Amino acid sequence: MRYFDSHAHYYDRRFAEECSMGVDQLISTLLSDSVSYIINVATSLENAMEAVAQAKRYANMYTALGVHPSDTRFIDREMSGYLCELEAQILSSENKCVALGEIGLDYHYEDTDKLTQAKWFEAQMALAEKLSLPVVIHDREAHGDCLEMIKNFPKVRGVLHSFSGSTQMAEELIMRGYVISFSGTLTFTNAKKPKEVARNIPLSHIMIETDAPYLAPHPFRGRLNHSGYLEYTNRTLAELHNISEEECCNITNENARRFFSL
Repeated sequence: MRYFDSHAHYYDRRFAEECSMGVDQLISTLLSDSVSYIINVATSLENAMEAVAQAKRYANMYTALGVHPSDTRFIDREMSGYLCELEAQILSSENKCVALGEIGLDYHYEDTDKLTQAKWFEAQMALAEKLSLPVVIHDREAHGDCLEMIKNFPKVRGVLHSFSGSTQMAEELIMRGYVISFSGTLTFTNAKKPKEVARNIPLSHIMIETDAPYLAPHPFRGRLNHSGYLEYTNRTLAELHNISEEECCNITNENARRFFSL
């Protein structure tokens, strides 16, 4: 089986610090062994350049480029100019950018002003609509406000990555043309809510991801995560839907390829 990692960050410095074989060798091994595609997701204009450079080295690695809500606090430039540069990076990526993200809201920490996050979220949703790109949305403890923003852009489709909302929210998102992605958190022994959601929504609207190097699945929780661990998330999802691991892998692969137009 070959898994589609719909969300990872292989430019993250943790790979340079903790991956003994080196990140390039790791990616090459994964893509030749157990992984069909990887979406290398940026969180700022600065690491967008790194994400694209990595993706250009591998036929089956693509990128999503955008500004993470928590990264907005580091930006001391005018938003319009910054987003013009982001748009230029997207357009010059040689078709390696397949989505805009990750964008959204994060209320877990109080280090980033909510109004600032909302302004960047709204502006990037507008940019996605302009460029006809799907969005990769980060929603941490901001479910209601994220959903309201999504409602304001009915022409934009997207994915809620590492989903932590309710079944009701997931169903409304699906009704609006969105898909739901589950990370290694689905495998955690205390993950009652994500498992309930994953069990009760159709597999036709589900993708899997790692969020590497973060959110390693059980039994590797806390370690450096990578796309080779997707089998554990896939196994849990297959069990929740009472189907074989191979069938689940095939379905989520097809969902991701359709979503990212690959």
